[in-house]
Amino acid sequence: MDLKPKRRTRERILEASLRLFNEFGEPNVTTTIIADDLNISPGNLYYHFHNKDEIVEAIFAGFEREIEEILSVPTNRQANVDDIWLFLHLLFEHIWKFRFFYRDLNDLLTRNRTLEIHFKQIIAHKILTATLLCEGLVLAGAMRASNNELRTLSTNMAVIATYWLSFEYVRDPRGRMENERIGRGVYQVMAMVSPFLVGEARALLEKLSVEYLKR
Repeated sequence: MDLKPKRRTRERILEASLRLFNEFGEPNVTTTIIADDLNISPGNLYYHFHNKDEIVEAIFAGFEREIEEILSVPTNRQANVDDIWLFLHLLFEHIWKFRFFYRDLNDLLTRNRTLEIHFKQIIAHKILTATLLCEGLVLAGAMRASNNELRTLSTNMAVIATYWLSFEYVRDPRGRMENERIGRGVYQVMAMVSPFLVGEARALLEKLSVEYLKR
């Protein structure tokens, strides 16, 4: 029977750290806890990462690569309602995967200049992507909105996506953080877009919104 090759220690450290940060919050997890979880010595961990900030930055590098792919928009055709739904679906799934960044965002940005600069760029890219998708719908005749309304809508979409987990936590700080909370975030963004849509586009988005909320 073939044995699977062992994962490298560095990869195991990053996977365990992401899981622990997501479950307990980054400020509450030390390098000692990470080493204990992996049953390795602190010295072994420090061989790969000199401190916790290096672990956070390595996880953030993966976070950034993935979200940049999600924020790309179709270039060979006009956007449609399915593109908006897919964009939100993938974006919120990504938020859930790296949820500690969003839950502990203010603390992380205060401590880490690299994250501060890069997350600011990600927010701007979120707004730009939402704007381009909505502009595509306007050009296709599926949405009616002025330029000012589009700018406001795109910014609000980015705000909800970025701070939805914090909102859910405040609503129920002792409750279990479950994937259903993310589904409600997708629904809220869809409900905000829906009034600007017309005809079949609006009916389709409303249907998708209801179906997604049931999950």
